Amino acid sequence: MDIASIVGLIGAFAMIGGAMIVGGGLAPFFDVPSVLIVIGGTFFAAMYTTPIGTFFGSFGAMAKAFLPPVKKLDKMIERMIELAGIARKDGMMALEGQEVPDKFFEKGMQLLVDGADESKLVQQLNQEIKSMKARHESNQNVIKAWIDLAPAMGMIGTLIGLVLMLGNMEDPKAIGPAMAVALLTTMYGAIVANVIFAPILTKLEGYTAYEVIYREMIVLGLRNIARGESPRNIQDQMVSNLPPKMQSKIEAA
Repeated sequence: MDIASIVGLIGAFAMIGGAMIVGGGLAPFFDVPSVLIVIGGTFFAAMYTTPIGTFFGSFGAMAKAFLPPVKKLDKMIERMIELAGIARKDGMMALEGQEVPDKFFEKGMQLLVDGADESKLVQQLNQEIKSMKARHESNQNVIKAWIDLAPAMGMIGTLIGLVLMLGNMEDPKAIGPAMAVALLTTMYGAIVANVIFAPILTKLEGYTAYEVIYREMIVLGLRNIARGESPRNIQDQMVSNLPPKMQSKIEAA
């Protein structure tokens, strides 16, 4: 669980809600027509920017901003070095059935066991990375649609509210609700885009970048095992990608 995401989201809404309460309570800031325009309108507008499966699948991807997969570079490197020692001592077949941290690592190791050369190994694993990036980009494009469309829907709501207000200037009682729609839709659009979806997008883009680095380091380690490099040389190449504290920890181990 990502504490920063949870605390950040709750904290942002708490600050906004607190300001509303101090200013006169939450009731004046809730308006059903504004919710329908911004939330409902953005939902359906975002839906037709992408295939339906990708649209609904994007909500699962958004959940990873709060429950990210745990993949530790240092643990992966330590295991890679152990496997390099096994392969150098007993051959590639000795890697059969060895425990590894994740499925991508397992797939690459199985390629080695099946006799794939360095070129085939790197080509296939790089294709896996490319496909992963494409999947992540599809989900992130849906989030970008929410970010772009929510303020636009807010502006549409503002125009609707102004039209209603100007069309009922002779009725003072109708001016207030119309003005509420005009102002609240803009506020809802800004909150949806900048408090909810923009931080999620930034978080997921960071996780994608981390996952790419993680997988590229697996490819680096496995291709060196395929070359017959020593565990020490593999360690030196892989730890250079880590922060100094992690480098010291692995080198000490």
